[in-house]
Amino acid sequence: LFDGVYPFYPQQRKAFVFDISTIIVIVVFLTFACSFLLIIPGIRGRARLYWTLRVLLSLLVGVVIVAVQFTGDWETGWVKANTSYKSFSRALVNADIGLHVGLAGVNVTLMGNPVNQVNETINYNEHFAWSFSANYDHSYSEGLERGLPSPILYVAEKFTTQSPCSMHRQYRISSHYASATLWVAFCTWLISNMLFSMPVLVYGGYMMLVTGAFMIFSLLSFSTVRNSLICPIQFGTAVLHTGYGGSFWLTLVIGLLCFVAGSTVVALHYVNLDLLKTFFDLHEDKVEEYQEMTEVFVNPHFVNKGL
Repeated sequence: LFDGVYPFYPQQRKAFVFDISTIIVIVVFLTFACSFLLIIPGIRGRARLYWTLRVLLSLLVGVVIVAVQFTGDWETGWVKANTSYKSFSRALVNADIGLHVGLAGVNVTLMGNPVNQVNETINYNEHFAWSFSANYDHSYSEGLERGLPSPILYVAEKFTTQSPCSMHRQYRISSHYASATLWVAFCTWLISNMLFSMPVLVYGGYMMLVTGAFMIFSLLSFSTVRNSLICPIQFGTAVLHTGYGGSFWLTLVIGLLCFVAGSTVVALHYVNLDLLKTFFDLHEDKVEEYQEMTEVFVNPHFVNKGL
């Protein structure tokens, strides 16, 4: 019993895909996008379309790089099984058990089929963090004290430091390196936007290639856990198998998009520079500048004297 109630959950649960941090990131980037859409009518001609494509593409890359840091679906898996519900009880429940791995920790979900069984509502989602500021073993110990259902504790125990599976070390190290590499990709994304606005187009294209490269490096870092031996998570005859989740594939798509965008900019710089300047709204400015330079006033007196 915890304060006379069993079980008692004093902490908020964490959604396994979106949490408050992810929502804040998305809202911030949507605010930037909406602010740009408000001023886009003031841009004339085809430049309006070019500006829209450039800004929205850049914001898409930025929001994905930051948002996937806080999502919890880099690796996911579900299994349906008949399993024990609580310790020291013979009661069995039919439930869906899910494992969701993110860069900051794991989420274990337990949802009954149906939800109401053994006179209780079986609908749990528990987060166990392994970031630098968190202690995974301490979170697991708190789950034991709060009397979490046996399937959640069984899955969470696989990732503790005391587990012989060594899954904690594998996932924690790979996730930390993946997160750090993504932050480097975010910095190179900022630099590429600065170079495009200076404008130094070809170097901005190079930095887009570097951004895509670091995003791919983060995927390679996270995928190293698949090369090591993983302990089976088994409930009777049912085995929980995991695979890459939505955040992993989204990062891959955006990384490849950065490669395509950067390669296009670099190729156009050497093949068709005028087209590249037109897309970045530079060619028309140069033409107007040349037109202004041709409108000069000449004093005939100095011309006649050969000066």
